[in-house]
Amino acid sequence: MARPPVPGSVVVPNWHESAEGKEYLACILRKNRRRVFGLLERPVLPPPLSIDTASYKIFVSGKSGVGKTALVAKLAGLEVPVVHHETTGIQTTVVFWPAKLQANGRVVMFRFEFWDCGESALKKFDHMLPACMENTDAFLFLFSFTDRASFEDLPGQLARIAGEAPGVVRMVIGSKFDQYMHTDVPERDLTAFRQAWELPLLRVKSVPGRRLADGRTLDGRAGLADVAHVLNGLAEQLWHQDQVAAGLLPSPPESAPE
Repeated sequence: MARPPVPGSVVVPNWHESAEGKEYLACILRKNRRRVFGLLERPVLPPPLSIDTASYKIFVSGKSGVGKTALVAKLAGLEVPVVHHETTGIQTTVVFWPAKLQANGRVVMFRFEFWDCGESALKKFDHMLPACMENTDAFLFLFSFTDRASFEDLPGQLARIAGEAPGVVRMVIGSKFDQYMHTDVPERDLTAFRQAWELPLLRVKSVPGRRLADGRTLDGRAGLADVAHVLNGLAEQLWHQDQVAAGLLPSPPESAPE
């Protein structure tokens, strides 16, 4: 498995907070609310800010109840479900994210198409998993800090994907990090996992996003700030993978879990 790039080496980490970054973010916001995009829609930028779009398909994997649907909702700026209901089929969500490249200062609009499928549906219908995995550019593996079994299930999932889709970007995300005081996954286990697999491991909270002054509408800018590390991480891994595949960067050395 190829080692991922060093965080911050491909994409400028806090560019979205700069004056220039906010200009580009304006195309995915409307009056501080996140815009929702369908599969065939895209943000409209003024001509001076016109940029290329890089599109990727991402499959979100994990046990039932770890927060797959909630994570995608947070990334898209949607309401996070208060009560868990398992996804009954395949759900696709499009998220746009502008990012600035370290190498040349170029701005790229990343289009992430997240595929989420309920565990029961995957087991019941044979065609679901192949559909989710077909032409997938990245896998997001989720575990919950409040569910030890979901963390222990990760090595099996990762090994299976390594055999079926070698070379595809893999990232691990721990959900419900805000409940860390009640965690079933201590820091020493996370450290051991990172050393063994050498994969990016990010953390996200499950609390509802901040609201605008009306008390009802989600604050789009605040929501983006909460998930920028995930979106930048995906952009970085996927862009780096494409550069290596195109021969524009040397292939990093291979590593294997211990």
